[in-house]
Amino acid sequence: MGAFCLRWLLVWQCFLIPVWGLDFYKAAVYEHPTVLRLNLTIPSTREGALRLMQKNLDKYQEQVHEASKQGVKIIVFPEDGLHGFQFNSRASMFPYLEPIPDPNVVQWNPCLQPTEYNGTEVLYQLSCMARNGNMYLIANMGERQACELSDPQCPADGRYQFNTNVVFDAEGTLIAKYQKWKLFRIEIYYNKPKTVQHVIFNTPFAGKFGIFTCFDILFYEPAVSLIEHYGVKQIVFPTAWMNKLPLLSAIEFHQAFASAFGINLLAANQHHPEYNMTGSGIYTPLGFPYYYNAKSSEGKLLVAKVPIITSIKDHSPEHSKSQGTSAFLQRNSHNELSVLQQQKVGVKLEQTDPLKHPTLSHMDNPGDTFHASMMSDNYTFIPLTGVQGNHQVCSNNLCCHVAYEHANTPSNLYALGAYDGHHRVNGSRYLQVCALVKCAGSKYDTCGQGVTNATDIIDFKLWGNFSTRYIFPEILASEMKLYRADSRGWDNNDFYMTKKGMSAGLVTAALYGRWYEKDNLSK
Repeated sequence: MGAFCLRWLLVWQCFLIPVWGLDFYKAAVYEHPTVLRLNLTIPSTREGALRLMQKNLDKYQEQVHEASKQGVKIIVFPEDGLHGFQFNSRASMFPYLEPIPDPNVVQWNPCLQPTEYNGTEVLYQLSCMARNGNMYLIANMGERQACELSDPQCPADGRYQFNTNVVFDAEGTLIAKYQKWKLFRIEIYYNKPKTVQHVIFNTPFAGKFGIFTCFDILFYEPAVSLIEHYGVKQIVFPTAWMNKLPLLSAIEFHQAFASAFGINLLAANQHHPEYNMTGSGIYTPLGFPYYYNAKSSEGKLLVAKVPIITSIKDHSPEHSKSQGTSAFLQRNSHNELSVLQQQKVGVKLEQTDPLKHPTLSHMDNPGDTFHASMMSDNYTFIPLTGVQGNHQVCSNNLCCHVAYEHANTPSNLYALGAYDGHHRVNGSRYLQVCALVKCAGSKYDTCGQGVTNATDIIDFKLWGNFSTRYIFPEILASEMKLYRADSRGWDNNDFYMTKKGMSAGLVTAALYGRWYEKDNLSK
C-alpha cells in the first residue's frame, strides 16, 4: 500500500499496513459552506425559504454528481446544511419545515411519487439526487408534525418541530429518519422527541449503519447505547460542530470517539470558520482522512475507501449489561487496530513498546500545582519542567500521570491537568480527564487556553486511575494535525496511552473520560 501524507487542507494519517481479506466501499462526506439568511429581521415565507434552500440543494447536487463519478456508495451532508442555524423562534423556523412520514409505516419514494404528500419539495429533490446518483444519501432538515392540543406535550402552536436526519437508498426511497435527542442550547425552535431513538438502516454494500446528530455524540443516549446494545459498527453523523480547543475540536474528538469503539464514523460538518465550524472526516480503524481549514471559505467533498466492519460479539442489551463493557473498551492493552486483529482479517500489526511505566516511588518532585480554567472547568495542573520527567496531579478521585521526554530543549510551557467532576455548560456531563497541554504563553494562567501551533516534539506516556471505562484518546499536533496513540489500554486500574516519534509539535494529548452514569447527579 502507498503512504498517505499529512497536508494542511486534506490530511491523512501516515502509515504503511499490508492488508489482506478486507472488503471496502467508497464513502463521501461534504463539509458544506451553507448559504445563510442575509436579513434575520425579515420573517421568511415558504417561498423565501425554498429559494434559500434551493441554493444549498444546488450545491448538494454538484457534490452528488462528483461523488457518483468516483463510485461513492453513501454520502453524508451536515446538520443544518439546507437552512442554516440562524433562527431565534419556532415561527422563524416554520417555513423551512416539511412533513416527513415514518418509513417504518409507509414506503415512499418522493422522486417517483412527488404528489403523495404536500409541502415536500426538499424531500423530492433529495430523493432524486440519491436515485440519479445511485447512492445512499443522508441529509439533515427540519421536520413538522401536527399534534392534538389534547396531547399534554403538544406545543401551543399545535405542532412538533424536530431536527431530523433523513436517509434515502440508491433508488431514492426514504428508508429511515432520526430525530435528534440531545438538542444544543440554541435550538429553542426544535422539540425533543418523546423517546430516544435508535435508528439503524441496512445497505447491500456494507451491512448496517447507525445514525445520530452532533451533540448526541457526547452522551450515552443515543450514541453509545446504539453501538453497545445493537452492535452497530458504522455511523453516519451530520453535525454543525463549533470547535472548542483544547479538548473538543471536531476532528480531535470525533476521531477519538471512533478510535475508542473501533468503528467507522462518517462525520460531515458545516464550513463556517467565522463561527468556528470546520472539521469533517471519515474515521476508520485503518486510517482517518479528514478536512480542517479555518482560513478558506470553500467547502470540501471528502471521499475515501472504508473497510467493512462487522460485529465480533453479541451486542444485545442483555449481553452488554452482563459484560459491563464494549468490545473496544475492555480492560486490557491493545493498539489502534485491535478490532481488525480480533476479526482475523490478516492485518499485520506493528508493535510499539510503551514507555516504561514508572511507579509512584520514582515520581519526580511534584513541585507546585496550580489551578486554571480549561473548557470552563477548574483543572488542577502541574507544570512540566526539564527535558524529561515524570509527574502526577490529582483532582478528587482521579490521579493523572505523565512520563515524558523532549526531543530538544523545551521552548514552550506545558502542563499536566486533571479534572474529575461535572461540566455544567450546555447540560450536565460528568468528566474524568487527564490532559497534557501546551500553554498559550509562559504564565501558568495561560494553561488550558486553546492553541493550534507548537514546536516541541515530545515522547510521552499518559495514564490515570479512571473510574469509568469510557475513555477517548486524543492527540492533536501543530496546525491541527491528528495522531494515533502507539498503544493504549488498561494496566491494572490505570488507562494509558503512549506516543513516540511525532513529526509535529504537540498541542494536546488527552484521555477524555466520560462517566455517563453520573451525568445528572449532584456533586
